[in-house]
Amino acid sequence: MTYLSASHYDPTPAGERFRALVNRPGILGIPGAHNGLASRQAKAAGFEAVYLSGAAMTASMGLPDLGIITVDEVAFFIRQIARASGLPILADGDTGYGEALNVMHTVRTFEDAGAGAIQLEDQVLPKKCGHLNDKKLASPQDMAAKVAAARHARRHLYIIARTDAAASEGIEGAVARAKLYMEAGADAIFPEALNTEEMFREFAKRMPGVPLLANMTEFGRTPFYTKQQFEDFGYKMVIWPVTSLRVAALAQQKLYTAIARDGGAQNCVDQMLTRKDLYSTIDYEGFEALDSTIVKTIVPEPIG
Repeated sequence: MTYLSASHYDPTPAGERFRALVNRPGILGIPGAHNGLASRQAKAAGFEAVYLSGAAMTASMGLPDLGIITVDEVAFFIRQIARASGLPILADGDTGYGEALNVMHTVRTFEDAGAGAIQLEDQVLPKKCGHLNDKKLASPQDMAAKVAAARHARRHLYIIARTDAAASEGIEGAVARAKLYMEAGADAIFPEALNTEEMFREFAKRMPGVPLLANMTEFGRTPFYTKQQFEDFGYKMVIWPVTSLRVAALAQQKLYTAIARDGGAQNCVDQMLTRKDLYSTIDYEGFEALDSTIVKTIVPEPIG
């Protein structure tokens, strides 16, 4: 069913739907979806929520993840994913794009665009990927004020407070910040860049009853763990934030190299989604059927 049809919409707010998924027994797996097409593919694979990563989003725009983009640019991506998949989205809100009032504006903008949850982090600009060195942290009190502002502004949005303190302040510092953020109104905590099973387990032990999010990013400080392992460590959510973008980017790189080398894409056809399968993925027929004046499209047979 296409987003143009009213029956496509779930009347339950996205934040409530996201909260219900987290509150179920077990762990919620949330793959990154860097655009609307990726979100439809994630849904077809059986996922019930998707993550919009700031790093994947900016990379798709040809930019580094350094806090360059604005809240309205992020809202554009949220809207396209919400329309395409209808899934509740956990959207990366970086540092909230400013201080308390900016955070409140971000929360309202994300809700209006269709997000179900927001992630806010305790870095200061220019922010960096959580798995890089020399991150600059806001004071715990300043971050707590942002969380409180987000809680004051939200109607239904699920608030996840991320702390990058483990690298510089250790588990003790990260736990102290997390407890302060929960007191300020966060719904869950995202301890970033933990790098051993012992660290994951210790953090969970220190935060009993608090929903925790784990980040299974590639090429970072965290070893590869499975969804089941994270659940065993005591976590309620796990994201694979940039994975879809990385796979797509490598495929594109190989494609352009082949076209430049071979004078065309004829040797890459077996690596492409067919026209038929692409149309099925984006529900071409569903959109066409909404308007009886549109002649049904006949997909041409492949040429030899």
